[in-house]
Amino acid sequence: NHLKNPGTNLYYLFELFNMAKSNIAECYGADPTYEWKRLMKDEYHRLEYKTSMWMLKRHLPKKGTILDAGGGPGRYTIELARHGYMMSLLDYTPQHITLAKKMIHKAGVGRNVNEAAVGSIVNLSCYKSNSFDAVLCMGAPLCHVRKESDRKKAVRELVRVAKPGAPIIVSVIGRLSVISLALRYWPKEIRKTSCFRDLWKRGDDNLWHGKYFSHMFRAEELKKIFPSNVTVVEMAGLEGLASPYTKEPEQLCRTQKKTWKNWLEAHFAMCTDPSVVDNSVHMMIDVRKK
Repeated sequence: NHLKNPGTNLYYLFELFNMAKSNIAECYGADPTYEWKRLMKDEYHRLEYKTSMWMLKRHLPKKGTILDAGGGPGRYTIELARHGYMMSLLDYTPQHITLAKKMIHKAGVGRNVNEAAVGSIVNLSCYKSNSFDAVLCMGAPLCHVRKESDRKKAVRELVRVAKPGAPIIVSVIGRLSVISLALRYWPKEIRKTSCFRDLWKRGDDNLWHGKYFSHMFRAEELKKIFPSNVTVVEMAGLEGLASPYTKEPEQLCRTQKKTWKNWLEAHFAMCTDPSVVDNSVHMMIDVRKK
């Protein structure tokens, strides 16, 4: 089996010990298919996927090795393996990796996947420095790292394992969009004064999915978390101006395809505008290691 079995090494056992204390692994592990299905749930969610792939096509090298850190059940790993990249998948939730191996086998792309292993983006010591032609951290795993010092450490690790000149592409949840969506979806959370204040002042959401933690980013904060040995190339708002409109994209896609096509043209033209980035549900940044 070309997929490494991380259960045979001490690094994996160390990570399992950490996960036993982490409720975010509990959250995703309760339904590992959730994240696999989420990006294809409807046209609103597919917009995150489509814009992410649009950014990847713009910034990834034509070939090479890619680390998909925090890659969940492997949606992007599998798609990029189909395009000929040699992929390494890492995720904090063991159930995600179990599902990823099944989906990799089902997709028939195993020859292009070096490994699917359990691990933390805060500790990539299992990989040597300057190892990958590109490094991804997509779907907002960085948001679930509670301490700011650990988020900075995770980013340093992502940069460390990338080769000089390699793109490091990270997506996170946007703070402004979450605050605006709370008016419609989470008014009970707004009533909890200290919790809501933590969100809009510091970006800390201690009621994510009811009881878990997520840190929401502003665009400038995302840029500043990277060390000085990188250059920011481009940022994009993945849902962009559609962020508040969770039902309309699906309706237009189903019933008014030309209208939706015209809207998508505008979306891809404007999704890199700084104001659109900062107001998107998910934002993405591409930096290059110097």
